[in-house]
Amino acid sequence: MKKTTLVAAIAATLGMASCTAQGPKAELKTDLDSLSYIMGGQNSQGLKDYAIQRLGVDSAQWESFIKGIKEGMKETDASKTAYLKGVQIGQQVSQDMFKGINAQFFEGDSTQTLSKQNFLAGFLAAVEGKDSTFLTPEKMDYVKAAQSKIQEASMLKRFGDWKKENEEFLAKNKTNANIKTTPSGLQYEVITEGKGEIPAADARVKVHYKGTLIDGTEFDSSYSRNEPATFGIGQVIKGWTEALQLMPVGSKWKLYIPQELAYGTQNMGTIKPFSTLVFEVELLSIEKE
Repeated sequence: MKKTTLVAAIAATLGMASCTAQGPKAELKTDLDSLSYIMGGQNSQGLKDYAIQRLGVDSAQWESFIKGIKEGMKETDASKTAYLKGVQIGQQVSQDMFKGINAQFFEGDSTQTLSKQNFLAGFLAAVEGKDSTFLTPEKMDYVKAAQSKIQEASMLKRFGDWKKENEEFLAKNKTNANIKTTPSGLQYEVITEGKGEIPAADARVKVHYKGTLIDGTEFDSSYSRNEPATFGIGQVIKGWTEALQLMPVGSKWKLYIPQELAYGTQNMGTIKPFSTLVFEVELLSIEKE
């Protein structure tokens, strides 16, 4: 298509809408002008869905949203630009950030919520420099402990019966003469006692294993993959880390790992909160560098 024809064709599509537009107006004099115009249109695709679904814009207020876009496009004053960006951040903090953090704390429990007013007040106090203590070790530990307590209470409401069932299982299992229990609460049964070296805390090991819940539900197995797993002893859950430092190479043990040494209150799908994990573990070798 010739240059003059391309420019004219695009200009014709603007029609009367361009006469009333308050934002930047297209001036199509060259092919580069036309290319710029087309690319601008192409890069707007998906904006409406994003604004409504991700930014929380009311679809009935779409014209107001467009008005805001025009304001932002024409603004060159540094003070006004900073203000507009501040408005955007404020809305994101008030809506998306608060909603996300609240959901993270309460794991979808709609009966509990953080105080939005106090959350926003704390955010502003930090931004304005009125309070610089939010990242002190004391407050970091306070939040961590509070989150753990809240999440455990939330999980207890949903999985309290499962927690009790697992505790009763461990208590009964402990009375078995073949079961050994360590001070941490780890329980294990020696099926085959190897004669090899015992791994150090920083060792890498090769193992075959199968993991189940106390009801027999299998959640992982290197046997099923027909491939042993290799990893550092410090890279696994606490129960594994402890057990592997007791096992001579060539051993096969059955581990009963209480939730405190496994995933605790975390909801891992098949592995529900408070789950005792039962593993058959063969320590095949210590991997040398």
